[in-house]
Amino acid sequence: MRGGLSARRKFREKLFLAVGFGCAALPIAALAQTAPPFGDQIKDLQAEIRGIQQHYALEFRKLEKRHEAEMLKLQRQLDDLKTARSAAPPPAPPSATVALGPPGLASASTRAVPPAGQPPPQVASPAPPVQAQARRGGFMNTGIELTLGGFLEGAAIDRSRNLTADIGSPWNTIPFPNSPNYHLSEFRFTARQTRLSLLAQGRVDPDTALAGYVESDFLGAPTDANGVESNSYSPRLRHAYATLDRSDLGLHILGGQDWTFLTLFNHGLTPRQERVPLTIDNQLVPGFTWVRQPQFRVVQDLDSMTSIGLSLESPQASVFSGPNAPLVPTTFGNPGGLHLNPLATYSTDVAPDIIAKVAYDPDGWGHYEAYGIGRLFRSRAAFKNDTVWGGGGGLAAIFPVIPNRLEVQGQFLAGYGLGRYGPGLLPDVALKASGVLAPIPEIQAMVGLVGHPTDTLDLYLYAGIEEAGRTAFTLAGKAFGYGNALYDNSGCLVEGSSLCAANTSRLWQVTGGPWYRLYKGDYGILQLGAQVSYTRRNIFSGTGGAPSTDDLIFFTSLRYYPF
Repeated sequence: MRGGLSARRKFREKLFLAVGFGCAALPIAALAQTAPPFGDQIKDLQAEIRGIQQHYALEFRKLEKRHEAEMLKLQRQLDDLKTARSAAPPPAPPSATVALGPPGLASASTRAVPPAGQPPPQVASPAPPVQAQARRGGFMNTGIELTLGGFLEGAAIDRSRNLTADIGSPWNTIPFPNSPNYHLSEFRFTARQTRLSLLAQGRVDPDTALAGYVESDFLGAPTDANGVESNSYSPRLRHAYATLDRSDLGLHILGGQDWTFLTLFNHGLTPRQERVPLTIDNQLVPGFTWVRQPQFRVVQDLDSMTSIGLSLESPQASVFSGPNAPLVPTTFGNPGGLHLNPLATYSTDVAPDIIAKVAYDPDGWGHYEAYGIGRLFRSRAAFKNDTVWGGGGGLAAIFPVIPNRLEVQGQFLAGYGLGRYGPGLLPDVALKASGVLAPIPEIQAMVGLVGHPTDTLDLYLYAGIEEAGRTAFTLAGKAFGYGNALYDNSGCLVEGSSLCAANTSRLWQVTGGPWYRLYKGDYGILQLGAQVSYTRRNIFSGTGGAPSTDDLIFFTSLRYYPF
C-alpha cells in the first residue's frame, strides 16, 4: 500500500504542474494579442480561463478517485491471498498410519498393511509447529539476546603511605613507622580496573528463562592469585555463572562464580541486583560484606515481597599461624597444585560454606535482609583430623529517605571465623599449640548515604568497621594464637626494627565522593569521579604497647560506559 500511495503522490504532483503551467501561459498569450482599447475582450478571455481551470480541477478529482479505487481493490486482493495462505491446512502425508485401538474401531488415520515381503511406505514427518517456523530473533536468529557491558577506566591513586598496590587497597598491611614505606607516599596511574561483561538471555517459554553472565577485568596477578577473596587468577574472572528462572514457580537457580549470597541486594535475591558501594577503590569499604566465589544457589519467592534462599559456596580459610609452630605435627594448608597458584596456601577444607538468607521488599519502603552462615575448619594434628565449627549472622537494610534522591543503607555481620568475608581480610582462625584451629570472633558493619541531587550527579558517604577478638593461647611459656599479649610490638615506632607483631584488632574507615556524568546519550555514558578515604588500623596490645597507623588516600577516575 505504501508503494501505491507514493505513486499516487507523484502522479498528482505531475498533473498539478501541467495544469499550473498551462493556466499561467493562457493569460500571457491572450494579453499579448489584445490591445488596451478592447476591455470587453479581456474580460471574456479571463472568464474563459476560469472555466478551463474549473474543468481541469474537476477532471483531476475524478481521476484521483478512480486511482484510489483501483489501489484499494488491489490491496484487498493482496490481503485475501495472505489470509488464504495462512489458513491453508498443512499438506497431508502421502499415506496414513496403521489404525490404533481394538479391531473394528473407526479411525480417520488408517491405511492398508503392505503385502508380505514389501517394505512399508515412508511416512512423512509431521509439520513443525507454527511457532518453530517463525523467526526467533536474537543473536544470529537463535532466540538468545546478547548484552555487552562494562566500562573503560583511567584512574589515579595518591596514598599517604606506600602500600605498593594497584586500585585495591590492602588496609590490613598499612605500614607502621618501623617500615620505610610508612614515610613514603605512593602515586600511580592505572587502567586495570577496566571491566568487560557479556550477558546472554533466552526465554524457553513464557515461564522459563535461561541466562549466562561473564565478567572480567585486568587486576589479576599470577603471584598473588588465591582462593580467599576474589579468585583473581589471570585473566581475572570476576563472574561466570548460569541461571534458571521459573516465574510460574517463583524459583531461581544459580551455578557458577558470583558475589557471595551474604552481599547486600538492592531488591529481592536475584543476581546483578547487588548493592555494591560506589567507591573507586576496588577493595570497597571495611565492613561491607563480600567475596566473589563459586557457588550453587537456590532462591524461592514466597510472594511479591518476600524471598528466601540457600547457597553452598566454595570454602577457603584464612589461618593465622603466629610466630611459634604448634608442638605437634600439623597440616592446615598446602601450596597450590595443578591449576592453582604455587605461591599461595590453600586450606584443607571439608565442606562448603552454607549461607541462608531472607529478603523483604515492602512496596516503596526499602529492602530488608536477615542472613546466617555456617562454616567448617579442618586441620590434621598429631596424626588425626580435627574439625571445628564457625559462623554467624546479621541484618541489612536499604531505606529511601527521599525516594529517588536520598537513600540510607546499613549492614552488619557478627560471629566466629568470618574474616575473609570482610574487605579488611582479617584472619578466620588461629592455630593453637595443639594444632587445632580456633575460630576468631569478629564484627563487621557499614553504614552509607547515597544521594542523587540531580540527574547528572551522584554523591556517596560511607563509614565502616571490622573488629576481631583476641584469640590467644600460651603453653610452656610460648605464645600462640591471634593477638597474644606476649607478642612484641616494641619496635613498631622505630624505623628499621623487626620487633612489630602488629596483629590487627580493628580497621575503620570514612570515605566519600562524587560521580558526575559528563555525557549520557545514544553513545553511552562518560563520567568523572573522585574519592577520598581515611583508614585507621589498630593492633592488639603486646610488649611495647598498642600503637596504631593510618592512611589517607585520594582517587580520581574517568569512566566510559559504551554499551
